[in-house]
Amino acid sequence: MRRLFAIIAVFFGLGLAPVLAAEGGGEIEKRDWSFEGVFGHFDKAALQRGFQVYREICASCHGLDYIAFRNLSALGYSQAEIKAIAAEYEVTDGPDDAGDMFQRPAIPADRFPAPFANENAARAANGGAYPPDLSLIVKARPDGANYLYSLLVGYDDPPADLQMPDGMYYSRVYSGNQIAMPQPLFGDDVVFALGGDTSMEALAADVTAFLAWTAEPELESRKRIGIAVMLFLVVMCFVSYGSMRYIWADVEK
Repeated sequence: MRRLFAIIAVFFGLGLAPVLAAEGGGEIEKRDWSFEGVFGHFDKAALQRGFQVYREICASCHGLDYIAFRNLSALGYSQAEIKAIAAEYEVTDGPDDAGDMFQRPAIPADRFPAPFANENAARAANGGAYPPDLSLIVKARPDGANYLYSLLVGYDDPPADLQMPDGMYYSRVYSGNQIAMPQPLFGDDVVFALGGDTSMEALAADVTAFLAWTAEPELESRKRIGIAVMLFLVVMCFVSYGSMRYIWADVEK
């Protein structure tokens, strides 16, 4: 019984991660995310805004290798909208009857195409730096969502006594305070069709929420299953205890 309650306490204590140091950089800003905790969930409106930020700001350098267009249904897009979004991209397919590869409009079953043909092309276009795929970026960093948000809003002018190398930018968060990625967000970078806060902080929060979803699209269903399992175990614990008391009630102590 004590062990079961201990497991329950640990389970319901998830999502209480402390503030971490950003790998040698500045302190990560701790935010309250809707998807944190046992009962956490994704805000679909924020995910759609974050997806737009990704498409208009991030997608020119960073890919989403593990996300298919059809997965966007979880964000609230209809099948017609998903087909229209997919059709804006081209993917490599083939070989055809002549043995050649060819380009065609993407369909919902396709994954998001990478912005560069290969790693060498990506490095050549970014001064030698390799823009990482963002599908799992939130899982790949300690305190991922808070780290990513803090990184996006953590650009600043370097101290007067710090000489920045060419192609590097000052970051209050990134390790060593020097990062090869130019500042991506400034505020009012995108226009939302349904309106919404377009400050730098709001855009950073929206795209971070979207990338938290790409890293774990099944998060909501996993949490629902986990809660159901824990409730089942609690009920069965009391049922088993009651059955044991009933079966052994006539046995002399």
